[in-house]
Amino acid sequence: QVQLVESGGGLVQPGGSLRLSCAASGSAFSTLRMAWYRQAPGKERELVAQLTDDPRTAYAESVKGRFTISRANVRNTVYLQMNSLKPEDTATYYCNAIFSPYGRTYWGKGTLVTVSS
Repeated sequence: QVQLVESGGGLVQPGGSLRLSCAASGSAFSTLRMAWYRQAPGKERELVAQLTDDPRTAYAESVKGRFTISRANVRNTVYLQMNSLKPEDTATYYCNAIFSPYGRTYWGKGTLVTVSS
């Protein structure tokens, strides 16, 4: 049973930083892509950042220059470093992973990030 577990969310003031972690377990295979999505109340889920196994990264325009996705030394684990946080970054952040060799996709349960003074 594949599981994705996110951690690191919380309450932070505008301009502050947080680091989210996502650990994927339960698969004998490596990931083809790991990504972070977010969903704010009343809005659709959107892609924030992704990291492929090339490795290449891609970011939403709204977070470029502020967020960084990176792979941990632990297999199938990624981080999302979020700097210069803004109130509009408030959302539940979800980890997503696509596994080789068949492209099966899995989601974490999400971690809440609240940016407020």
